[in-house]
Amino acid sequence: MALLRKDEVVAAAEPVRAEMGALLGRGSRFEGKLSFEGTVRIDGEFVGDIVADGQLLVGEGAVVEGTVRVATAIISGTVNGTVSTSGALELKRSARVTGELAVESLIVERGAFFEGSVKMGDQAGRVART
Repeated sequence: MALLRKDEVVAAAEPVRAEMGALLGRGSRFEGKLSFEGTVRIDGEFVGDIVADGQLLVGEGAVVEGTVRVATAIISGTVNGTVSTSGALELKRSARVTGELAVESLIVERGAFFEGSVKMGDQAGRVART
């Protein structure tokens, strides 16, 4: 640890934030097809298809039913259906996922629930890119 003189100032690191493209808030429901760039967060209910080159965040208490094909996803809520990622899929401890996963890599926190099948690696990740 370095010692600082009185006249030295240390700048705090800027937090890294993904640009939020859209938010489906709690109490909201959407049915249809969603495509986007950047990051989208779902805290409400979504039924349909999600196809994007960006990151999907599914908040705690959110429900997604359908097909999800994205670059990366972090799930804290409920997802029923097929999830394909060309990058990482992260299931937080409050996640409840039922269905088929085709992912480049999978991170599962203790307490997360998953029931279904998983395909991992380069071949699985290509599904999300098509």
